Amino acid sequence: MKLFGALYDRVIRWSRHPHAERYLAALSFAESSFFPVPPDVLLIPLCVAQPKAAWRLGLLTTFFSTVGGLFGYLIGWLAFDFISPLLHAAGYWHHVLTVERWFQVYGVWIVFVAGFSPLPYKIFTLTAGALSMPLVPFLLASFIGRGARFMLVAGLIKRFGPAVEPAIKRWIEWIGWISIAALAAFLIWLNVRG
Repeated sequence: MKLFGALYDRVIRWSRHPHAERYLAALSFAESSFFPVPPDVLLIPLCVAQPKAAWRLGLLTTFFSTVGGLFGYLIGWLAFDFISPLLHAAGYWHHVLTVERWFQVYGVWIVFVAGFSPLPYKIFTLTAGALSMPLVPFLLASFIGRGARFMLVAGLIKRFGPAVEPAIKRWIEWIGWISIAALAAFLIWLNVRG
C-alpha cells in the first residue's frame, strides 16, 4: 500500500507555504507538551526547500520546542491530578511511572536525553512539572537536548538534503514503513519493560 509518497509530497508543498515557519513553530511548541507528531516531519522538508535557512529553522524549532516543554512542565505542575485520568485512559500511565523512576535515578540528565532522542518528550515535560523539578536545570537541559537534536537535523539536511532528496522520494515508502515498524518495536519494548 502506497501511503508515504503522497504524504511526503503534501509536506513538501506545506514547506513552501508562506506561513510554513509559523506552522513549524506551532508544531514544535505543541509536540513538547501535548501533540504526538514530532517537528522533524516539517523541519526536514523546510530545510530541503530552503537549505540556506537551515540553521535558522533549527534554532526556531529548538526555541519553540523548549517553550512548549515549559508549557508541558506547567501543565504537569499545575494540573497533574486533572490529567492523570487522561494519561490512564490513553494508556500512557505506565510510561509516566517509568519516567518517574528515570527521574529518580538520572535527574536532569534524563531531560537532556529525552530532548535529544525520539522518546516522547511530552511525557518528560509533564512529569518534570509534576515532580516539581527545579525549573532552571529543566530549561537548560531541554534547550541543549532539543537544540542538539534539531540543529543536527538541520545541519545534516543543509549538507546532504538537496543531494539525497531524489533518493528519499524514491525510497519514501520503505523509509515510512520501517519507521513505523521501529516505533512499534520501541513501544512494545517499553510495554514489556514497564
